[in-house]
Amino acid sequence: MRAPTRPPRTLKQRDARTGVLLLTPSLVIVVAVVLVPLAWSLLLAFQRVRLIDVGRAEVFQGLTLDNFERVLGSDVLWESLRTTVAYTVGSTVLTIALGLVAALAVRRPFPGRSFVRAAMLIPYVAPVVAVAFVWRVLLNPEFGVVNSLGRRLFGWEDPIAFLSRTTDRVDVLGLDVPVPTALLTVIAFEGWRYFPFAFLFLLARLSALPPDLEEAATVDGATPTQRFRHVVLPQLMPVIAVLVVLRAIWTFNEFDDVFLLTGGAAGTQVVSVRVYELLTVQRNVGAAAAQSVLLAVVLAVLLGAYLRLLRRREGGRP
Repeated sequence: MRAPTRPPRTLKQRDARTGVLLLTPSLVIVVAVVLVPLAWSLLLAFQRVRLIDVGRAEVFQGLTLDNFERVLGSDVLWESLRTTVAYTVGSTVLTIALGLVAALAVRRPFPGRSFVRAAMLIPYVAPVVAVAFVWRVLLNPEFGVVNSLGRRLFGWEDPIAFLSRTTDRVDVLGLDVPVPTALLTVIAFEGWRYFPFAFLFLLARLSALPPDLEEAATVDGATPTQRFRHVVLPQLMPVIAVLVVLRAIWTFNEFDDVFLLTGGAAGTQVVSVRVYELLTVQRNVGAAAAQSVLLAVVLAVLLGAYLRLLRRREGGRP
């Protein structure tokens, strides 16, 4: 008796099989490079493991919540979290504001516009080690150009240690206002370094705006400020919303910029730098993994907000 023959695969089934075969190498790499280390870090967060014991630690031995109790009960965590929030909000706002100003500045044709556009990308494409070193030299209180110009042009009595001073006192209308010097400096660096990212997004949207709306507003007697507020800005708001979420996610997870400039000192210890210190200074792998898990939870919330925003845009809802 002849065995029943299987019907030939349809074109859709063959395409699906080919797609799975093509995706398999990428899936294997993602599992090996991302998912396995992530699962291991999650297990380490529930174990009391020192750095010297990592190689000898068993996978499911001694699971405990002591690491989370230590991290959540530490005042350093909440202080670093407040610093991270301030750093994230300030950097995101400054990045988008500078990107918007730059996009508006090169929107209209002028001689050398292509060169100016290309030059604006330098902070974003330059190696972070190089630009951080340049900033450290410029802001040096002994031989930095910024302090030299400040004493000559603005009459500074003493040089300002921008990267090593936690707080300065500034007289504003007779009030002695504390200013977080080092934190504001790293925020300025973050805004300068990443404004080209916002610049590209906003310039692309500005280039796609229909000119009829602004021409009609001009004919109706609208001033440039009114045209920007009532015509241009509403068209840019969807792009700005996406930029806010993206930059907030990336800045909240930022490490190298702050570490290269201040090492987390002078009131600039963000959460990622705190994780690094737990791992390398205190050699406490479990506590570092626990704080990393908490950081991942916050990032997951921000990512969920970003995906929800994308769904709303695709669905056409406001």
